[in-house]
Amino acid sequence: MVMGRVATLWLVGVALTTLVAASVTPAEGSKNHHHDFVIKETNYTRLCHEKAVLAVNGQFPGPTIYARKGDIVVVNVINQGNKNITIHWHGVDQPRNPWSDGPEYITQCPIQPGANLTYTVILSEEEGTLWWHAHSDFDRTTVHGAIVIHPKLGTTFPFKKPHKEIPVILGEWWNADVNRLLEEAKRTGGEVGISDANTINGQPGDLFPCSMNGTFKVHVESGKTYLLRIINAALANELFFGVAGHRLTVVGTDARYTKPFTVDYIMISPGQTVDALLEADRATNSSSNGRRYYMAARTFASNTGIDFNNSTATAIVEYSTDAPRAARASTPEFPNLPAVNDTDAAAAYTEQLRSLASKDHPADVPAGHVDEHMLITIAVNVLPCAGNATCDGPLGSRFAASLNNVSFQTPSVDVLDAYYGSVGGGVYEADFPDEPPFFFNFTGDNVPTERWFTKRGTKVKVLGYGAAVEVVFQDTAILGAETHPMHLHGYAFYVVGRGLGNFDRHKDPATYNLIDPPYQNTVSVPKAGWAAVRFRAANPGVWFMHCHFDRHQVWGMDTVFIVKDGKTPEAKMMRRPAGMPRC
Repeated sequence: MVMGRVATLWLVGVALTTLVAASVTPAEGSKNHHHDFVIKETNYTRLCHEKAVLAVNGQFPGPTIYARKGDIVVVNVINQGNKNITIHWHGVDQPRNPWSDGPEYITQCPIQPGANLTYTVILSEEEGTLWWHAHSDFDRTTVHGAIVIHPKLGTTFPFKKPHKEIPVILGEWWNADVNRLLEEAKRTGGEVGISDANTINGQPGDLFPCSMNGTFKVHVESGKTYLLRIINAALANELFFGVAGHRLTVVGTDARYTKPFTVDYIMISPGQTVDALLEADRATNSSSNGRRYYMAARTFASNTGIDFNNSTATAIVEYSTDAPRAARASTPEFPNLPAVNDTDAAAAYTEQLRSLASKDHPADVPAGHVDEHMLITIAVNVLPCAGNATCDGPLGSRFAASLNNVSFQTPSVDVLDAYYGSVGGGVYEADFPDEPPFFFNFTGDNVPTERWFTKRGTKVKVLGYGAAVEVVFQDTAILGAETHPMHLHGYAFYVVGRGLGNFDRHKDPATYNLIDPPYQNTVSVPKAGWAAVRFRAANPGVWFMHCHFDRHQVWGMDTVFIVKDGKTPEAKMMRRPAGMPRC
């Protein structure tokens, strides 16, 4: 892949420039795509409230990137906003190219106002739906969009080609400035204020005030099949999603195909994507509702002991019809979604996910010897309040979060530059533990108060190139058990097992699915339970791993994998490109 140059043009508000991008060329039969992302404040009105938000090219949600498997996408991000920002290409493995992965102070310093940065997004094995989003503060609330990756030319979907493809981005809306809420929470040590509405493609739907005209609508024709490319871009909410009067056939998750299965609803965690077929199979004269059906997204709250946004966003699926206008204006039928705290319904959906594991889309599960075994406890914790002050968290302390009781402290210089420049000792410590420092009944009630406290540290885990890795994520009941969407940059992993209670390393591996487990980049770890994932560390670089509930990430529920170079040129990390921001 080490070849040529990519010529790019800055088109907005800056001089015309030609830059050397990462030294890659697309795979045979694929091509380069070029985009300009201009980030600046734009006024939007939701819930009768107008405010300025950061948006890309004036769009909320932002523009969809279309490409084919194996393509290279070059994006010029031009920061005309009022704060530092970065962009992450969620679920893109970025082989050998952590430089363009995007998380601030992990693989890059942020893009400052008035500056720009060229990202080289290398697509490899991904096929389906992914997304891009800001990876700085809480900017991704409005700075996000879909990535649609079609099959290579000459190949096709492993299912009937749909009549139309429809991105469906689920998110949240705050009337307040969400970054100010974040700064206030950092100052006081308390919780972050919850959102005012869930959204579908940026709109809360007509159940909310001042929202009827903006409600997202999908027009369908009877007898046609539609591919919904569903993305959960929410900061805090897992979501149940369904369409009234219709079932959904799930055919993919996180840009990897699944064995098809048909459901009344899906449960989708922040960071995850689902590809689902919708059959427009309602006869034109079958209903008095004017052939209109609600598409709805309702919060799934696994821990109702904390504040959460208990709302339902709606869009409308409307059939082409010759019915009278009065019928077309009638109230749509509403889907029957699970209750907000129905953990059994969430598990019933998740347990059906299986890799397609076909000849064209095989599963390659590390099923033999495992080189690295890690048991990682997930916890919401507390840290002492500075000085003699009292904070707004439990026990007068401040909220924190941890993995293996290490609350990740974001450095002031990015980890990738420190590793590349061999100065890691001053920025991070390469001793992230393979297991928690103490064992107790992780999921039991009444966790002793002394277990609430954690310690800060910038600890990373170093992996040898090609190592077979197993990570068991174990939820804990510290300050309340709940589900956690754990996301790994630079990799997809096989979710080989899951269960309730405390993981038993002697018994539970016997239950693993090593034949066709789902292949994801974000796993929803069950409340008071565990999830086991496996992957092969064959992508050298620096890769962030974190909870995709953004307040948990900010509190420290993160770590970093550093994967060493292999021996061949194709197994070594790319050189640092020109033009990377400085801290």
